[in-house]
Amino acid sequence: MNDDRLWEFERTLWTGGADAYETQVAEDVVMSLPAAPFLYDRRAAVEAVKNTPRWDEVEFADTRVERHQEGLIVIAYRARAKGGERTYDALCTSTLLRLGHEEWVVIQHQQTPLGVEVADPNG
Repeated sequence: MNDDRLWEFERTLWTGGADAYETQVAEDVVMSLPAAPFLYDRRAAVEAVKNTPRWDEVEFADTRVERHQEGLIVIAYRARAKGGERTYDALCTSTLLRLGHEEWVVIQHQQTPLGVEVADPNG
């Protein structure tokens, strides 16, 4: 997957709905997000997307792409997402795995929000 396609793939996960997660996220994905339940599997991630307003746009900065081996891509970036009056800034990583020709899925995603206090999961 070339870089342009890679970033469009990632952008779709920010701006698309549950359909994007159904097709682009692996069954055994591991996600770490700054909202309860904090550690998500695919089912929880799809449900969260169904119940969360989607972002109108997202900008990626400080992007980094590592291709560790054939069919495995790790990306890191700073995201600024906007939706209506809402703005969200975070440091993110995603790991993509190729399943077949031109077929990729996210197997890991993590977000660390910037400029906000993250809730204590024990509190």
